[in-house]
Amino acid sequence: MAAGGAVVEEVGMHVVVVGAGLAGGRAVEELRAAGHTGEVTLLGAEPHSPYERPPLSKDVLLGRAEVASATLFDDAWYAEAQVDLRVATEAVGVDLARGVVELVDGSRLAYDRLLLATGCEPVRLAVAEAGRASGSLPVPVTHLRTVEDAMAIRSLWSGGADGRRLLVVGGGWIGLEVAAAARESGMEVTLVHRGAQPLGRVLGPEMGQLFAAVHREHGVDLRLGATLEELTAGAAGRAAARLSDGSSVDVDAVVVGVGVRPRTRLAEAAGLATDDGVLVDATLRTGDPHVWAAGDLACHEHPVLRRRVRVDHWDAAQEQGRHAARAMLGDPAPYTRLPYFYTDQYDLGMEYVGFVGREGYDDVVVEGDVPGRVLTARYVTEGTVVAALQINDWDAMDGLRETVGRPLRR
Repeated sequence: MAAGGAVVEEVGMHVVVVGAGLAGGRAVEELRAAGHTGEVTLLGAEPHSPYERPPLSKDVLLGRAEVASATLFDDAWYAEAQVDLRVATEAVGVDLARGVVELVDGSRLAYDRLLLATGCEPVRLAVAEAGRASGSLPVPVTHLRTVEDAMAIRSLWSGGADGRRLLVVGGGWIGLEVAAAARESGMEVTLVHRGAQPLGRVLGPEMGQLFAAVHREHGVDLRLGATLEELTAGAAGRAAARLSDGSSVDVDAVVVGVGVRPRTRLAEAAGLATDDGVLVDATLRTGDPHVWAAGDLACHEHPVLRRRVRVDHWDAAQEQGRHAARAMLGDPAPYTRLPYFYTDQYDLGMEYVGFVGREGYDDVVVEGDVPGRVLTARYVTEGTVVAALQINDWDAMDGLRETVGRPLRR
């Protein structure tokens, strides 16, 4: 690095970003903000310029905002910033030895630095896909990942929701946020989740119980410890959903939210190391010195948490996109920001910082008004706070963030 912290780059360096989501959009923004004057090309498989996904399951889904509000920049920005944005353009191969990205139309694009930001895709549920693929189901079956998905789900209640029932499969963030939006819009909702509590793997049973209670209070028919076994055509233009608990529910639409998986196919085919994402070091660089990965795709060595972490949330996507841009220009600083995410469901808002991981935690310390749902919680492993959250206690997050990675103090 030069004096004063300025980054140093190769003259005329061409940076190619594969993936025009939030990470890719923030990366090209940061490249120009950091003073990069070489070529910048942003490739996106979707027919849209970069946009933020959180509004899709919140205000856009509720009809309080339109899709345009989630867009990062208008078309004029890309022209002014001299970013070659190519939407509806899929990269199908990367030749690391030659420094070339191969596009679906057969053309090839040379790069000096490459950022992979291809994100995640929804996990498909075989029992739901079978009916949809056959065309035998009289009701829509969808996921929530793209603009088109959000508009399709919103259309379920935009014309009136009286007497109509939505089946949500999965009690993670997407499933719960869709259920909340559907209930606020007047639809009846049955939510099926294989775990004992929603969000159990992320927040543990203590907070999972709280979210379950909130949804039940708002009229969601929660079927916990159950799975969808069969989805067939039912009576009166509805679908019959048979559950593992032996019951059956007639529904007018199905939203599947059973998780996502990183889109690693491009990286794997190129020979880059992958394991629940593309493996990158603390600076977000892959094993190839000219290639970085950021956002949902990146499984990186976190120097504070001292473990590999992959986070598929809004904050990580935008902040890693920015960090990768600086790294490609020569900044050697590691990415140290703690994972952060938030949710809004009914009158409940939550922020979470840190990372528990698959191993779980030893204890959770809850403080505040639990019945009134104004509280904080700190997750502890071997005496160290590894994660913390606040629910409806909006002044608490800065203090909670400082406790993560430190010994628990009561």
